[in-house]
Amino acid sequence: MTTDDGDTFHSIRFTIEDRVGRITFARPPLNIFNIAMMREVDAALTECMGRREMVAVVFEAVPGSRAFSAGVAIEEHVEETIYQMLEAFHAIFRTLAQMAKPALAVVDGAALGGGCELIAACDIVISSPRGRFGQPEIKLGVFPPVAAVLLPRLIGERRAREMVLTGELIDAREAARLGLISHLVPSEQLESKLQEVLARLRELSASSLEATRRAMDEAQGRSFEEALSRIENLYLNELMKTEDAHEGIKAFMEKRKPAWRSR
Repeated sequence: MTTDDGDTFHSIRFTIEDRVGRITFARPPLNIFNIAMMREVDAALTECMGRREMVAVVFEAVPGSRAFSAGVAIEEHVEETIYQMLEAFHAIFRTLAQMAKPALAVVDGAALGGGCELIAACDIVISSPRGRFGQPEIKLGVFPPVAAVLLPRLIGERRAREMVLTGELIDAREAARLGLISHLVPSEQLESKLQEVLARLRELSASSLEATRRAMDEAQGRSFEEALSRIENLYLNELMKTEDAHEGIKAFMEKRKPAWRSR
């Protein structure tokens, strides 16, 4: 296991264990994202991106937090810092997209504003019944840029518009019904459910997982024909040039467990 030394990160905890990076928000009780914290999150993601063998990244909050994250610091929405704030926050999502490794979130409290946007960018979200979700930015006279892009894709255009335009909050049960979260489990089962999902990912090739996530991202917002053409190109010219793609097929034919090399 590798871990941060305390000098690099102050607002988060960052560990890498068994090919999984865990980014833990450590500004309880609400884990408000300020510019410094967002830059730390992006730095941790950049570290993950440089590790070829990694199969997933997990976002979570320190125990005892009332919120996964209640959003971005209001005091940094002012004119003097709004550009730096938006740049730092959106850098997280750009790095997530570029990294293309499966991203998971574990929620045991409120995920509001930027916190809700972050879980919307994740591939798998595990929540307890304590989860609360929403985009209250409109109540401050602003709107959530990332949610405006991602929420309609996740929960449908009509419901996403209502959430963003009214700022309403929804509970975990409704979030599960809408598809905003993947699994709803009791608080005491969050870690075991996370480990169950991670165990499945750890059985797979990191390079193949990355190619698969990129393929699904490529399809967003494109016609079927254009999306399929791009994904065919990725499949033939990138995926099928990896050692793991050939190893997986060979192992299946030889009736043995594949020996992944993450390349």
